[in-house]
Amino acid sequence: VQLVESGGGLVQPGGSLRLSCAASGFAFSSYTMNWYRQAPGKERELVAAISSAGGSTNFADSVKGRFTISRDNAKNTVYLQMNSLQPEDTAVYYCNFQRRGSYYWGQGTQVTVSS
Repeated sequence: VQLVESGGGLVQPGGSLRLSCAASGFAFSSYTMNWYRQAPGKERELVAAISSAGGSTNFADSVKGRFTISRDNAKNTVYLQMNSLQPEDTAVYYCNFQRRGSYYWGQGTQVTVSS
């Protein structure tokens, strides 16, 4: 199993970024996929989730209306579009899924929102 995040970087407040997570080694289209984030000194939190076929999504209250999650099962990739970014969105963002009680994580991608 491999999850590889990309697309992070430094962005000014109000800006946008699109994160990608390329998955391999498992039946990607069969699993709900999640994006988590962890800010310095804080616990990892669930940001967004998307069902296996993409028909259902959920978001943390802190990002509702600003972030969208999508997936391309033909490309084994899940995306997180982040708009109207704020300094409090600064964190390492991780792609995740669960299988038979085990959690699988990517290496994370740093998002820094600063002027």
